[in-house]
Amino acid sequence: MTAAPYGRGRDGRRPWTAHGQMAAPQRTALRIGMIGLGVISRFYLAALERSPEAELVAVCDRDPAALAGLPAHLERHTDHRRLLREAEVDAVVVNVPNDAHFPVCRDALAAGRAVCVEKPLATRVADARALDRYARERGLPLFTSFHRRYNDPVRALLGRLPEGVPVDTLTVRYKETIEEHAGRDRWYLDPARCGGGCLADNGPNALDLVRLFLGGDVSVDRVALDRDRLGVDRAARMLLRAPATGARARVELDWSYPGERKTVEVRLADGRADAADMLAGHTEFKGSLWHEYAGVLRDFARVVRAHGTSGTRSGPGSRPGPASPVGSGPGPAPDGLAVAELVAACYTLADGAPEREETHA
Repeated sequence: MTAAPYGRGRDGRRPWTAHGQMAAPQRTALRIGMIGLGVISRFYLAALERSPEAELVAVCDRDPAALAGLPAHLERHTDHRRLLREAEVDAVVVNVPNDAHFPVCRDALAAGRAVCVEKPLATRVADARALDRYARERGLPLFTSFHRRYNDPVRALLGRLPEGVPVDTLTVRYKETIEEHAGRDRWYLDPARCGGGCLADNGPNALDLVRLFLGGDVSVDRVALDRDRLGVDRAARMLLRAPATGARARVELDWSYPGERKTVEVRLADGRADAADMLAGHTEFKGSLWHEYAGVLRDFARVVRAHGTSGTRSGPGSRPGPASPVGSGPGPAPDGLAVAELVAACYTLADGAPEREETHA
């Protein structure tokens, strides 16, 4: 069964008033299907429970045990394709292991659903480009969840940067013990399923922040990876630059760090410096994610609402330029693909061999 477009009747058309005039579009809650109930799902579920803009109506996980304990009114599925066929949803949140992002997102787009996918968009840049193309062909939102752009200290730092004074250098540190984060989701430690390691999984959030602060167009200059015996990159160091301004960025990733450190440091062209600690005020491990994923859902709902009504770009950005902390209207939000291309460029520079271009079947 196919859901009606957002804010419209079951026949897909906007309702008429008693006087024969077309009624204003309804601002009803976006009906969401959640595909994948891994360790990050609790943050999405909490955000959905509190959201006035979105309502969870269906859930899916291949493991029936993961579906136990959820509210009784939710539809439950163990096959995402059945959810897409049977559930009356406007959009889906895709929170499956990284290597499954491409097929699940492809199926959701083919079923006419807007998609919010946990970063990365895909583990292979060819697959990311294919998803971007599918979304554009179908005029559907394809929104990648870069949750750190909604972090309160990050947004406060963006707001403090003076207009007209360019960034000279930026340092993003993103460090944790991956085993503490992964929990039962051991696929993080399988390079084939994760897409590599810390660069594939934490890199998208860090690189998205680089684009956010430097204005979007950045290139990779140098990359160093430290891999374990299984081929997982446990640490990464990248140097990037913004060709238009000459601003430079350093990114440090670490999956073997004792504890957790997530910071952004900015030095301006006039010598002033400022910083943001993403964990400030949060003593619970991953505690900042509660408010960050609430921001993800708010922005995604805006994107889908814009697509379902005027089709214009939605929401104000924190800074001008292509990397504002919002998505776009009809078609994909471009930052997911741009970051996937940066990740691929980093691996190519580190390993000396570009990724093969064909997509997965």
